[in-house]
Amino acid sequence: MLSKVMSFGLKGIEGYPMDVETDVSNGLPHFEIVGLADTAIKEAKERVRSAIKNSAFEYPAKRITVNLAPADIKKEGALYDLAIAIAILSCNEENKIKDEDKYVYIGELSFDGSVKQVRGVLPLLISARKLGYKKFIIPLANKLEASFISGIDIYGVTSLKQTVNFLSGEEKLQPIESCDYQTLHKSSENTGMDFCNVKGQAMAKRALEIAAAGGHNLLMIGPPGSGKSMLAKCFPSILPDMTFDEALEVTKIHSIAGELDLNKGIVSTRPFRSPHHTASTVSLTGGGSNSKPGEISLADHGVLFLDEFPEYSRQTIETLRQPLEDGVITVARSNATITYPANFTLIASMNPCPCGNYGSRDKECRCTPGQISKYLSKLSGPIMDRIDIHIEVDNVTYDQLKSEDKEEHSADIKKRVDRARAIQLERFKNDKNYCNAKMTSAQTKKYCTLDSSCDQMLRNAFEKLKLSARAHDRILKVARTIADLEGSEEIKAMHLAEAISYRMMDRKYWRE
Repeated sequence: MLSKVMSFGLKGIEGYPMDVETDVSNGLPHFEIVGLADTAIKEAKERVRSAIKNSAFEYPAKRITVNLAPADIKKEGALYDLAIAIAILSCNEENKIKDEDKYVYIGELSFDGSVKQVRGVLPLLISARKLGYKKFIIPLANKLEASFISGIDIYGVTSLKQTVNFLSGEEKLQPIESCDYQTLHKSSENTGMDFCNVKGQAMAKRALEIAAAGGHNLLMIGPPGSGKSMLAKCFPSILPDMTFDEALEVTKIHSIAGELDLNKGIVSTRPFRSPHHTASTVSLTGGGSNSKPGEISLADHGVLFLDEFPEYSRQTIETLRQPLEDGVITVARSNATITYPANFTLIASMNPCPCGNYGSRDKECRCTPGQISKYLSKLSGPIMDRIDIHIEVDNVTYDQLKSEDKEEHSADIKKRVDRARAIQLERFKNDKNYCNAKMTSAQTKKYCTLDSSCDQMLRNAFEKLKLSARAHDRILKVARTIADLEGSEEIKAMHLAEAISYRMMDRKYWRE
């Protein structure tokens, strides 16, 4: 007897429909799965057999062949167990299963027949809804993740027996209720660090405010203990709240990577990823045998903090070029080519030399010029060009540490950032953009016009600092953000001068 039910597979963050075709025929007992299945899927025969028997159903002692179509796409994971089991059981008329072909089945089975949570449910449901599928049966453990998808009927089950009882009409299930993202987001607490706990460092705080307002990448250079890491950890507290569309995209990536908190069901705060400098290139960019998303994708719509920036391998640093420019990363392997979002803000920090004291006002540097040059040469010109803001962070003084003056809270800084982002959203409402840092060359030319005096100022800086065309455009984008923070429609001389000052480190450390 032949049976066919529907499931969904994953390719990157997109799902594709997959027919689970099952043929149960007379012959010596045998169970075969075909259709480019990986090891986890081939082992499903043991999970499905045990789950059926331990759920008090009759397992057919016949020849069973399961085909996962389309057969030319590599399938991975254990999320097809439930579909395979239902397809086998539907071949037996005694189970009285009805309308099994009207549902999409997603779930992994345990030996006792319970349905376990799986990764990637959110992107699967979103893709299936786009293709017109309306009814789904998924693990109940994934219900919060699925509850943010409206317009479809999603049923959560805990076991194979419950699923069969539902399909046969012996048990009624209610669709999972939809959740309101705005209510959840308002109730979520910001557990990040606050700028009010950082003494001094007014220049660094100002630069981070500009970076948050315009989505600009930033590099902090300073001696050990100057507070670079603490400043970076405070940065998410001033970023704008995530929109629902951004939250869905981030949740899709985290769901595929298996890092989604099932108690929340959705990522409602901007990610902050801080991989160690020993991280491999694949762990940062994504890929491997399963082509999983890397740290730059997990930081999508959030922050990628790279501490001790030059300590990362040269190859790893250079792989950031394309994502910083395009906001995506394409992982090309022999068996697949997958594009993941990588629209992150890079915050990097580094010492000015191996000992960390070059240029410090308090301690003497003991490094030779050759050692300093070798250390700094780990960062290439193309990478430096893609970082909009370069700042020095020196050690705070004793008086600053003991000062009773209250520092500004992150909430107050965030209000200014939100006002600047609102201006940008209105500016780019017809341009598929959301911040100044992502402006194209045409948009930069349109929205970053200069008067004659400002143009002459930029010309002088361009020639004196020997800037590239990319650095020229990024100065204009930063100046546009500074003007937005001031509520100015025009870029004025003081806005441009401040933006140019954030490129001076390039000359001091790399071109002496």
